[in-house]
Amino acid sequence: MKVLITGGAGFIGSHTADLLLRRGYEVRVIDSLEPPVHRHRDKPGYLSDEVEFIMGNIGDRDAMEKALQGVDAVLHLAAYQDYLTDFSKFAVVNDAGTALLYELIVNRKLPVRKVILGSSQAVYGEGKYQCSEHGTVYPPPRPLAQLERGEWEVRCPSCGRNMKPLLIDEAKVNPHNQYAVSKYSQELYALTLGRRFDIPTVVLRYSITQGPRQSFYNAYSGILRIFTICLLNDMPPIIYEDGRQLRDYVHVGDVAEANVVALENDAADFEVFNVGSGQATTVLEYAARLNALLGKDIKPRIPGEFRLGDSRHAVSDISKLRGLGWRPKLSLEDIINEYLHWAQDRVVASGLHTEAHRVMKQLGVVRSRR
Repeated sequence: MKVLITGGAGFIGSHTADLLLRRGYEVRVIDSLEPPVHRHRDKPGYLSDEVEFIMGNIGDRDAMEKALQGVDAVLHLAAYQDYLTDFSKFAVVNDAGTALLYELIVNRKLPVRKVILGSSQAVYGEGKYQCSEHGTVYPPPRPLAQLERGEWEVRCPSCGRNMKPLLIDEAKVNPHNQYAVSKYSQELYALTLGRRFDIPTVVLRYSITQGPRQSFYNAYSGILRIFTICLLNDMPPIIYEDGRQLRDYVHVGDVAEANVVALENDAADFEVFNVGSGQATTVLEYAARLNALLGKDIKPRIPGEFRLGDSRHAVSDISKLRGLGWRPKLSLEDIINEYLHWAQDRVVASGLHTEAHRVMKQLGVVRSRR
């Protein structure tokens, strides 16, 4: 069986390619090697020589038509991710790219037997909460005025009380930033067109995925990269809000396993699944664990800044995917240890993080409480 991975030279894509090769699949990758994720537009050394590599953009009709020839299944992982305000790029890359994928399969009558779409926990927005008076609530984004006052917790839109965060299941989405909107639009294209044209399709909503090969050059790639760079350069990492926000971290190898479970299991067809650890960790706890594992004692800096579009708490309910026999295997400590082992010989100057922070402040993405 031959599988095409769009964005397959990236973080999740390359680990999935490795797993598929070990399972006996043929693997083809199409990737445009876009900066800043890929600093040099060369095929990464970690991508196996057994992978058939095509340099190309998912929005390029000719490149995608070439990539789809002779393919039995597609893992559609290519996407634009950032905090920047180039809103149209999210729609052009993520949504138009997904629509083109199905357009080519349908119009060229390609015998693609399955499509797996990599989506994101971001589609849930502020997620799912319990109000002591009003029960289960799916709140809107926290008001800007509230954030500017440094009042971080999510309040009930009916009574104004602070609410208790709940595990987020797959039932309801509520995207509230440009990336989340584009990912949900991808889901709608994929599931709608998949059902309409009888192309089995599965959507996987990844939590914060971590591990080796995360780009040092992408501001979106998250807490592990950013905090590691800072601490290895003896600089305090910056924490947004108050650091008590809850997050769900999952190892990239577990995500790759989820991709293959969805590919191989017919019961997954036309369904949506969360892929995470199901475990809540505060950002402050994360910083403390990373400090301890590095043998450092560098307190993070908490200047009262926040990022527009960030959710307060986001931890996934993974019981639905567990029902297919999948489970996360690596703990947060395993994730950090493995990443540190990989990163210490590769770590780059902390200026990468401070420059990304400066640009986000300049564009009004990062703001300060008043």
